[in-house]
Amino acid sequence: MTPTLRRASPVDLQTRPVPTSRPAREVFEEIVRELELADIPTAVGDAEVIVAHILGITRIEVQEGGAEGRSFSSGQLDTVAEFVTRRKAREPLQHLTGKALFRELTLAVGPGVFVPRRETEFVAELAIRALKAQPSPHPIAVDLCMGAGAIALSMATEVPNATVYGVELDPAGFAWAKRNFETIAPHNAFPFNGDVADAFPELDGLVDVIGTNPPWLPIGIPPATPEVALWDPPVTWFGGDEDGMHVVRTVSRTGIRLGRPGASLAMEHGISQAPLVRSILAADGWVDIRSHVDPRGRERVTTATHP
Repeated sequence: MTPTLRRASPVDLQTRPVPTSRPAREVFEEIVRELELADIPTAVGDAEVIVAHILGITRIEVQEGGAEGRSFSSGQLDTVAEFVTRRKAREPLQHLTGKALFRELTLAVGPGVFVPRRETEFVAELAIRALKAQPSPHPIAVDLCMGAGAIALSMATEVPNATVYGVELDPAGFAWAKRNFETIAPHNAFPFNGDVADAFPELDGLVDVIGTNPPWLPIGIPPATPEVALWDPPVTWFGGDEDGMHVVRTVSRTGIRLGRPGASLAMEHGISQAPLVRSILAADGWVDIRSHVDPRGRERVTTATHP
């Protein structure tokens, strides 16, 4: 009888005999069952990504039947077993594939860097709109707390006449950002390892747009998902004090220092934090402060204008 992935333990998946090949459709269905048994809420989507990655096709091709008629070799089945075991431990799917899709980008990610997620695409969208609206033929933008570089590189690639800078405090996260900057936008985007508080003094009063997704979780409030709590570095989600706003306050003050009159700020924050973020920005002198509902119906981003 051909062994399957169904109800296998991690040890079973790694040690039992593996057939020479198996139909991709059969493997896909069993990946879904394994992940559902482990209470992974995105089992079908994860299975699509795993199958696509290992077969070297796109997720859309899998969804449209592109895996039909294909088979997994024994070596590929070993990779399937490894990926299923790791995903059941709630390791982010992006760690398995080594990449995160963000707007038009494919970013390299892995252990040591915050995995950019879909909700941050809305921050990038608002920052890009502001950057495209700048009258300068060569506007300047910065990404504060850039992580893997998602916001900065989206601005740099979608507004190629802009010059974009990003700063990340954590050395491990910066290493991933540097790799992405060198691969995706080596000519108009520049990463720096340092503290937001004193970043880019040479740009004081010159920046047109600031995009940012700073850490904002308060003391004692763990991330909502195991993928973040267990795998993303705490420096990327812990906001630094009881209300989680220490880094947000620093970003606000740095933005005032860097921005030219009329510069735009777009900042991501928690879904219940918009009133607090607005009060912080107002106290620092920002004007035209507005919170925005993202495509999922949650108030996750606040924008403001430099006085």
